[in-house]
Amino acid sequence: MTRFPTALHEEIAGLSGTFLAGHPSVDTVLVVNSCARGRAIPESDLDLAALVTQAASLDEMHSLELAWRQHLDGQGAVQQFCRTSPFAQVHIDIFNGSFQPTVWDDGGGPDDFELAIGNRVAYAEPLGKPGDHYVKLRRRWLPYYEDSLREQRLEMVRSTCLFDLDHVPFLVGRSLHFAAFDWFYKAYREFLQALFIARRRYPLSYAKWIREQVHERLNLPELYKALPPLLSVSRLESTELGDKADTLRRLVLQWT
Repeated sequence: MTRFPTALHEEIAGLSGTFLAGHPSVDTVLVVNSCARGRAIPESDLDLAALVTQAASLDEMHSLELAWRQHLDGQGAVQQFCRTSPFAQVHIDIFNGSFQPTVWDDGGGPDDFELAIGNRVAYAEPLGKPGDHYVKLRRRWLPYYEDSLREQRLEMVRSTCLFDLDHVPFLVGRSLHFAAFDWFYKAYREFLQALFIARRRYPLSYAKWIREQVHERLNLPELYKALPPLLSVSRLESTELGDKADTLRRLVLQWT
């Protein structure tokens, strides 16, 4: 259930919902991310999403976002909200509910396919009564997408993760330690993506809320204990990163 951290968050959400709901192409206005999950703090952004009908064109979606911004620019509550913190912003995503899985080429991954469904469908909270399009999206994508697609994506993500880990000792051997860390962190996020696909759960992020997701939502406290040390590199210009790549590889094989 949505729990706004301040009255300003709630007021601006209401202003946005009233304005957007009056547009003929808008099906449902949603609160997303931290506010939707009741995890926001007073300094948090207000993140919204507007689901439009599938008939809405890209130009219509762009015009809708522009009109929304112009509407909010004249609201004193928004100006006051943005002064509360240097990071306080009001964001909106206009989307039509089309979620298309990608096929990764060399260097691809991780992607936002599961993230988008999770944050816009599974964990979002409607402002007002949900529209028909949103109700259909929930029926289509929840509790998870079909097994045939899941198996394809799990294999793609898992194999890419392992391939990326192969780069780490190779680059360490060439003293390209910063590049090795880049490939390692890419594989780390792909591991998280594979972990959620394997368990038929939609993620929130591969960079934030890791404890909440792995320890609490997936109920894997033992695995979570192993994750922070992986990114704690005491000496980058050494073979340490290669050892961590070996550890992450074992986690991939064990948990996905």
